[in-house]
Amino acid sequence: MQNPSFELTRTRLGKDGPWVGSQGLGCMGMSEFYGVTDTAEASATLARALSLGVTLFDTADMYGLGANESFLAPFVRANRDRVVIATKFGYTRTPEHPDDWSLCNRPEYIRAAVDRSLQRLGVDVIDLYYMHRRAPDVPLQESVGAMAELVAAGKVRALGLCEVSATELREAHAIHPIAALQSEWSVFSRHIEDEVVPTAVSLGVTLVPYAPLGRGLLTGQAFSTTLSPDDSRQHFPRFQPGNRAANARLVAALDAMATARGVSSAQLALAWLQQKAAQMHATIVPIPGTRRRTRLEENVAATAIRLDADTMAALEPLAESVQGVAI
Repeated sequence: MQNPSFELTRTRLGKDGPWVGSQGLGCMGMSEFYGVTDTAEASATLARALSLGVTLFDTADMYGLGANESFLAPFVRANRDRVVIATKFGYTRTPEHPDDWSLCNRPEYIRAAVDRSLQRLGVDVIDLYYMHRRAPDVPLQESVGAMAELVAAGKVRALGLCEVSATELREAHAIHPIAALQSEWSVFSRHIEDEVVPTAVSLGVTLVPYAPLGRGLLTGQAFSTTLSPDDSRQHFPRFQPGNRAANARLVAALDAMATARGVSSAQLALAWLQQKAAQMHATIVPIPGTRRRTRLEENVAATAIRLDADTMAALEPLAESVQGVAI
């Protein structure tokens, strides 16, 4: 397995957004969804990430019911001149209503949500503010318009969207420049390649692939142990018994390819994504999530790996065989 002895190169979010390391860090699992977290190790992972040139740290107001933003706050404040903090609004899930996953994009909700996030993070401005999901009952002119007002008010530096269509991205970008689009993209999940990626490229929008390791699926680790009762992945279609067995065989094939090339499965998957994006002329900043320094170092090292044409061709058909695509 290759380990990093370098700092990441830098990439710009959109045409005028902040510069960040070419790989970011998804922080969701530090507070919820993937079982119990060692907070000391998670904090050490944040510090190690920054030392390696990771500067984009991704959270959301609903992760841990606000706890993830609060957990990140001391780290963000202590390194404010280097950290680019991204957070999101949209889900109405709160400590008072933890099981309510409804969406709200109303302007008044957005204005209240950003103030709550600013308070939890303990900062004066959010570097990148995402609409976590589009609520179709609110026109983009109203929701993105409200987000644009936050930029004008100095509460937000750049705007982002998550999992929107190519048409929605174009419409939103015409209202206010969109710096980043966060969508799932990996060697096992390639639905955005037909329309969304080319549209982002044409608009100069940076893609921020989340779950580039398939929520652990592409590391092989999700199959080595039983998922804990509080691990949300046990409810995802890809991890259900029948699908799990079929997908384990695909991961085994990925493992074999990785071993033959002297890298880990995760590194192979991340290197594939990096090169696939380059083939499509897309600017990307993947945000693999981890709570452990060893995994972080492994992921960052993948940015230095280059795959030959035969390897890229061998990986190309894997996504078509994945079972339980909807998550």
